[in-house]
Amino acid sequence: MSVATEHKAINDALDNYRQQLNDIPDKQFTEMPPIGGWSYAEVYSHIMQASLGSSIAAEKCCRKTGVTTGKGLNWRGRIVFFLDRFPPGKRQAPAAVANLTKKISKEDARNLIVKVRKRMDEVSSLALHDGGSCKISHPGLGMLTAAQWIKFLRIHLQHHLKQLDQIKKSFPH
Repeated sequence: MSVATEHKAINDALDNYRQQLNDIPDKQFTEMPPIGGWSYAEVYSHIMQASLGSSIAAEKCCRKTGVTTGKGLNWRGRIVFFLDRFPPGKRQAPAAVANLTKKISKEDARNLIVKVRKRMDEVSSLALHDGGSCKISHPGLGMLTAAQWIKFLRIHLQHHLKQLDQIKKSFPH
């Protein structure tokens, strides 16, 4: 997908996050789900913080403050980008990312969605003119260009939408 197409898909995913946020009962937002794992609040914290981090990495690539290297995606990265999604199964977030995850309020989540959308509007316009010569290391996928960081961000957003659906199904109706 092109940067413009990825940007549109990111905005669509952020719209979905915003809509789901409105539909989640306040009481359940910070409650541990019956299936275990992260609460809605922790998923929103994780995905929005990771998205901001990915947008910063993409911007660094565009502004040529990353690394010029022949290295690229590692084998995990090649699989994720080939499949255009994460492979099935559970995985752990990298420690540096997981340590940022905390329970946030719905208002914090709304503000983070706005912040991610604004950053992506700025970074996507920069990335349209990026030649891909500069890269930043991803903790699990290898060295990524700006366009690859944007694609990863979209894949990651879509992945956690599925997690929100699993959490929703686990609560009694």
